[in-house]
Amino acid sequence: MNPAELTVLVAGASGGTGRELLDVLLDAGIRVRALTRSPQTVETLRIQGADEVVVGDLLYPDDAAMAVEGVDAVVCAVGTAPGPKLFFGGDLVDGEGVINLVDAAAEAGVERFVYESSIGVGTSEPKMPFPFRLLLGRVLDAKDRSERHLRQSGLAYTILRPGGLTNAPARGDVLVGEGGDTVSGTIPRRDVAEIMAAALFTPESENRTFEIVSRRGARGTPRRLVDIDWQVPQPTFVQK
Repeated sequence: MNPAELTVLVAGASGGTGRELLDVLLDAGIRVRALTRSPQTVETLRIQGADEVVVGDLLYPDDAAMAVEGVDAVVCAVGTAPGPKLFFGGDLVDGEGVINLVDAAAEAGVERFVYESSIGVGTSEPKMPFPFRLLLGRVLDAKDRSERHLRQSGLAYTILRPGGLTNAPARGDVLVGEGGDTVSGTIPRRDVAEIMAAALFTPESENRTFEIVSRRGARGTPRRLVDIDWQVPQPTFVQK
């Protein structure tokens, strides 16, 4: 993929990781369409530099189809915010919303799909402390469903399962595990965003699932680490 020729959809653009993704992709000269569910964040995303901002709710398939129309790749950083929906009934964007987005991307012929999931999902369950698994059970189950759906979709994908997200500056020293019960700890959102962006340009990461934490934030003994040559897109000065 040539960064200057791409249009990338950032789903969850108004969230913490999503805004970091915008900066990383825009700095590389990539055309970005930002998707947000909140009309109140549109102007903020435009000021940040997004080429397009679309408002839509991924729990509605038509909104998902609208969001992916004409894009080359999707980076998905959606998530359920703390609140009543986390504990009570109703579909979660982490599950049904991502599934709708995956289906729309497959239908539209999107070339690449990068998904921010979480340590604690699926085979990585042992690496999330039990109190957090108890608190986030519905979200983890939803992300597990969407992970499995993405793997079966036929899309070229990368699934990244970060540890606990922080707003600390990027460390640039990330432990990458593969196989589920691998690493535990925390990681700055900026590091997650840089690896998500790099996955678009790293053929070695295609159709694989990784767990990632900062070396400084790691807990316990890491297992099954892999050495991936992440192809981070370099900043350019393309005039838009």
